[in-house]
Amino acid sequence: MGYQFRPAIRESVGLLIGLIGQSGAGKTFSAMRLASGIVGEGNKFAVIDTEARRALHYADKFKFDHCELSPPFKSLDYADVIKAADTAGYKAIVVDSCSHEWAGEGGVLDFQEAELTRMAGDDYKKREACKMAAWIKPKMAHKQMVQRLLQTKAHLILCFRAEEKTKIEKVIKDGKEKTVIIPIGFQPVCSKEMPYELTVSFLLSSDHPGIGQPIKLQEQHKIIFPSGKLIDEIAGASVAEWAAGGVKQQKPEKPKTTPTTPAQKAEIEQPKALPIQASQMATIGKLMKGKGIVEKIDMDEFMAFAVSKNDAALADKFISNFEEFYTAYNRMRDAKLNEEA
Repeated sequence: MGYQFRPAIRESVGLLIGLIGQSGAGKTFSAMRLASGIVGEGNKFAVIDTEARRALHYADKFKFDHCELSPPFKSLDYADVIKAADTAGYKAIVVDSCSHEWAGEGGVLDFQEAELTRMAGDDYKKREACKMAAWIKPKMAHKQMVQRLLQTKAHLILCFRAEEKTKIEKVIKDGKEKTVIIPIGFQPVCSKEMPYELTVSFLLSSDHPGIGQPIKLQEQHKIIFPSGKLIDEIAGASVAEWAAGGVKQQKPEKPKTTPTTPAQKAEIEQPKALPIQASQMATIGKLMKGKGIVEKIDMDEFMAFAVSKNDAALADKFISNFEEFYTAYNRMRDAKLNEEA
């Protein structure tokens, strides 16, 4: 069998876009705005609706064809309906919500539980022994669904529900090992591998509906989704243009200067920090309220003391060591009050 190579040209490249958020974050509306921009004025996109026909609330605002997917939410049913939409020739397909394939009625988690009951019944010891084997069929079906996503020619916009998650870690404090629960913010309701398959993904919050905080955004896609902007029809049109081989706009280069002082050299060598995410801010706000810090002036003072830079890594450190920061903050305030007295 012969293999043929030809020059690489970007043409008809489909993006796999994930919109993740809690209720009220604007996932469905943003997905439809994005899809509308991709297909262009007067053209329809497809919506696969698992949310009891809620997508039809937007029937007067957007032009789309609707397909309801009802329980049980089997992985292979997701694969089949997405294939049907792709075969029908839609340029953009919205799946709202993809979370049901994992955690909905009849989804992967239910499939695994059913397999475990089939293999072991109510025998506790046998169930423990069969746990891993019960995952074989559900995970195979899930992988088939993921492969269908990756083979789809259309642009796929997947909406995921989000839940606040925590992690348990063992830490050494005062010479003793302690187990602590650490908030890690909002996470998508899906398999842990799914986020890696997405081309781009955003976390949306109910505080700023429709504005995506990038989770995964590669350099070549940053021009499509400017920071702090709504995910809208303009972004959708840019997706379509980029996928068709549109030329990326070049930003004017700043004149290069040779660093001379140690401070200038340090600034160039310093890696750029990632901005604090909305989920981190929400977690910090809850921690502060738990300590009675609710007045805006007190909250601003505390934030200025603990997280003085817009740095996600510092925010994580602050969340993980909140009690220490809080104790140090109180000492600082006491010392300041003593000075004023």
